[in-house]
Amino acid sequence: MLDVRKIREDFPVLSKKVYDGRPLIWLDSAATSQKPRQVIQALVDYYEGYNANVHRGVHALSMESTERYDEARAKVAAFINADSPETVLWTRNTTESINLVANSWGEDNIKAGDDIVVTALEHHSNLVPWQQLARKKDANLHILPITEEHTLDMDAVDNILSPHTRLLAMAHESNAVGTIVPVKELAKKARAVGAAVLVDGAQSVPHMPVDVQDMDCDFLAFSGHKMLGPTGIGGLYVKREVLERMSPFLTGGDMVLAVSYEDASWNELPMRFEAGTPNISGVVGLGAAVDYLQNLGMENIREHEIQLTKYALDSFKQFEEELDVYGPKDPNKRGAIVSFHHPDVHPHDLGTLLDRRGIAIRTGHHCSMPMVRSLGVPATARASMYLYNTEEEVDELVDALREALRYFGNGAG
Repeated sequence: MLDVRKIREDFPVLSKKVYDGRPLIWLDSAATSQKPRQVIQALVDYYEGYNANVHRGVHALSMESTERYDEARAKVAAFINADSPETVLWTRNTTESINLVANSWGEDNIKAGDDIVVTALEHHSNLVPWQQLARKKDANLHILPITEEHTLDMDAVDNILSPHTRLLAMAHESNAVGTIVPVKELAKKARAVGAAVLVDGAQSVPHMPVDVQDMDCDFLAFSGHKMLGPTGIGGLYVKREVLERMSPFLTGGDMVLAVSYEDASWNELPMRFEAGTPNISGVVGLGAAVDYLQNLGMENIREHEIQLTKYALDSFKQFEEELDVYGPKDPNKRGAIVSFHHPDVHPHDLGTLLDRRGIAIRTGHHCSMPMVRSLGVPATARASMYLYNTEEEVDELVDALREALRYFGNGAG
């Protein structure tokens, strides 16, 4: 199990005081995680010690920068059990990773009349690119429905997947309600009809063991900032035999092998897909974040979050007459995300009052507007937890919610 008290000492922002000296309670890690000193120091070390461009110089700083940059790619590849570092591409975030797939693999492989299948749980980043591609290619976009408990309706899967399906794109974990999707089982069903498989791992890679070879996906997209790393750096795993046939999404410097005034040839993998100067410091910081997570153990992180989620769901039972809480009841089938709604109190108002208690949550549709609207509400309040959160912070959330609901119940505001 995790020593959360000791872990919290690594996160400077968690000692911050807000509003009348109240300690910050960060319950918005699904939006972005806080960063440990080890990651912050890795960024400082880069800029103070070996700031230089990679793959371009023979001088000492460039060689050191390149070595650290390539080391980080190897760390990330091992973290998700990719077969080689060359199958991991750097992007800015999950959104860019999915757009890369849509604009490269999708352009070459989706034809008129083909089916693209996504789930009803998707973030806009794994919905809108496929809407646009389907419209451009005159393809069909199908949605896998969800149950009343906001899990995927597995009975509907076999009716929707067909020999016309070219791609199944799915979130591993819903950022809106926390549902964990059985991606390995779904990937097997997709393979049976000859479809490619994309997994949005933005909410899973930071929180649980993820093995791309075991789940047998063609693509896995993820973001560094949700897994203790810097903003502006993300990754895309592509199965090697798929990657070797893909066309570059962006062209320019470093992705070329030879250039004449008339033509150009492409560099080897993975540089073929990484045009221009990359986010070198972000890559180095993400490598440090992976080291931190590996040292703690992803199984331990997942177990901590299951216990914390169970505690939160049990604590929320006192509000069962007042709040609708979304997602699976079983904490083993969901991430550490608790989304809720009061029929007479707008989530933004709840979020504002909680903020005055030093508690940071997310309110809105969480970039999953169709999913949230399917709940029959315009928005929800969402508390999302991570490896540095405690049961005491859940208690503070519950106490603040109780106070807020009394406030609104008395007619104020």
